[in-house]
Amino acid sequence: MTRRQLLWLRTDLRVQDNSALAAAMAAGPTVALFLLSPGQWHAHDDAPSKVDFWLRNLTELSRELAALNVPLLVRQADHWSAAPQVIAELCRQLQIAAVQVNEEYGVHESRRDQAVAQALDALGIDLHSHLDQLLFRPGSVLTKSGGYFQVYSQFRKVCYQRLHSALPALIRRPAAQAPLPIVSDPVPEAVPGFASPTASLRQLWPAGEQQAHRRLLAFADEQIDYYQSERDLPGKAGTSRLSAYLAAGVLSPRQCLHAALQANRGEFDSGNTGVVSWINELLWREFYKHILVGYPRVSMHRAFRPDTDALAWRQAPDELAAWQQGRSGFPIIDAAMRQLLATGWMHNRLRMVVAMFLTKNLLIDWREGERFFMRHLIDGDLAANNGGWQWSSSTGTDSVPYFRIFNPLSQSRRFDPDGGFIRQWLPELTGLNNKNIHNPAAMGGLFGVMDYPRPMVDLGSSRARALAAFKRLPQRAPETPT
Repeated sequence: MTRRQLLWLRTDLRVQDNSALAAAMAAGPTVALFLLSPGQWHAHDDAPSKVDFWLRNLTELSRELAALNVPLLVRQADHWSAAPQVIAELCRQLQIAAVQVNEEYGVHESRRDQAVAQALDALGIDLHSHLDQLLFRPGSVLTKSGGYFQVYSQFRKVCYQRLHSALPALIRRPAAQAPLPIVSDPVPEAVPGFASPTASLRQLWPAGEQQAHRRLLAFADEQIDYYQSERDLPGKAGTSRLSAYLAAGVLSPRQCLHAALQANRGEFDSGNTGVVSWINELLWREFYKHILVGYPRVSMHRAFRPDTDALAWRQAPDELAAWQQGRSGFPIIDAAMRQLLATGWMHNRLRMVVAMFLTKNLLIDWREGERFFMRHLIDGDLAANNGGWQWSSSTGTDSVPYFRIFNPLSQSRRFDPDGGFIRQWLPELTGLNNKNIHNPAAMGGLFGVMDYPRPMVDLGSSRARALAAFKRLPQRAPETPT
């Protein structure tokens, strides 16, 4: 009797280097499943552009799976609480012997998978989970005392040691299986409740593994050498623009690591500084996923540093709205926010700048920014987004000291010296020279002739207000896993 396998796809929308797919097809005839869960996606603040990106990649993946004779079924489970029943019923219908999945790490994802495993166990069906979206399984990179690392540099050091001794291997694309008497379901073009993005946004983020690999190889061949020197310049194409593909699992971190090593002649922490810097960014992504498991409170709207939950955040809805809409009166802030609204993505340096402005200069709760980003980011990822926001707001692990507050004017002059990025997103300021474009308010009376708001806050007094708020916090207690 054949042991038919069900591959339950989530954020692993590829056939190359897919751990669960390879395991399923090695174990028996395989059928793939994707669950549409719009209610859950809304609860998680997933952006319409992100959901659209999933669907477009799922359409491309369906074609790749068809070449392997693996039918793709699409089912509805509005919330993940319905997943156990939906999957169990499908397993009964198809006489499934085992379900294969790639691990996911949020609290809700873990509870969902545990509930599905229990439902399947009652039917005598095994659920096999595989390491796939990380290089190292959470819990395998620990301190000498057995805890999760809280400092990135220490985590990175151990990761490099592990990589030197055992490089994670790429998994080959499986050979096609014999055809099954099961017809694939069509992938919907849209999901109710999630508006379709603009055509221009879709063009910025083409779907499919071929497009992702083309972008990875182009970056490794043409740009990675300059990554260290250009990654902080938003006006240059200095970053990989691969985050959306990693978040959806269209690319794996193993594929990215191998491409980087090939460009650096096999070196991890020496050789080309651009390659080393980019590998370090891959490990930042890894670090925040491990934090999500070791300290699950961060995925439940709580600060990593419990003492900072006592911060007296301001309730300032008008200021929050102005920040969200790119009307702060600080050009680098507003250009960054308009980039996010138009493209579903923001340059990483600017993510830090706008986050510090919101949480320090406006003293608005980091959770407001985290939520707004997730609702607009095509590369929205709970661990990375939460880690970045808590780092910037000085509430997180290994975060920036509270007294270090980016000045948006000096950040603008340093990283967009000719104002090219600002002019791209704030056309009303195009006519200003390279000095005034960073701070139009300094022009005095001439400022009023332009359709651009005055600065919404004084940088000096708002900085002092933030420092005072942090100084009023109780003494920080040692962190422990929760």
